[in-house]
Amino acid sequence: MSIDTELARHNMVENQIRPWEVLDVRVLDTLRELRREAFVPEHLRHLAFADMALPLGHGEFMFKPVIEGRILQALALAADERVLEVGTGSGFLTACMARLAASVTSVERHADLADAARKRLASAHIGNVRVETGDALGEARTSETFDVVVLGGGVYAIPEQLRACVRPGGRLFAFVGESPALQAVLATREGPAQWTQRSLFETDVPYLHNAEPPRRFSL
Repeated sequence: MSIDTELARHNMVENQIRPWEVLDVRVLDTLRELRREAFVPEHLRHLAFADMALPLGHGEFMFKPVIEGRILQALALAADERVLEVGTGSGFLTACMARLAASVTSVERHADLADAARKRLASAHIGNVRVETGDALGEARTSETFDVVVLGGGVYAIPEQLRACVRPGGRLFAFVGESPALQAVLATREGPAQWTQRSLFETDVPYLHNAEPPRRFSL
């Protein structure tokens, strides 16, 4: 790794992520230690540490570093927790969560993105991740539940089949609402049908497939 790369990584953490109120030491250490550039498409490596979302194909994007930092801090993952991620994308957020939790199951609609993420995760020697190819919003999942569910794109409303994947006491992170002002929210399942929800920040991200706002027709 070059001195320039390490300086760019340091500046990403200290000048982008930390000023956006990401102060959790475990999160900052994870973002310092994982090679973000190894998860960026090769032709965009020069932008690996830039304050911008990076296109991955199929209308999907790698989150800005500050968004990744805020998500990881909000989740407050414990070392014994199991995570379900919807939308693997580049695999970088997947890798970060795997460093902080016991295991991650990540579901990606696009086979080429899933394959690329598997290779990047293997190259980074991250073995506690299972990347599945499929549509988590279009297919009924098993009765398996998780401590944490993370939606890697926008939804008009949180899908009930994904709420059902959260064990009692667990958490669900999502970007909810209508573009360009989606709310990043953390919902906690307090009981079988009882939830509390906290708004964290406002941003704009692409919608997950089949989770867009309903079409409105006008005469």
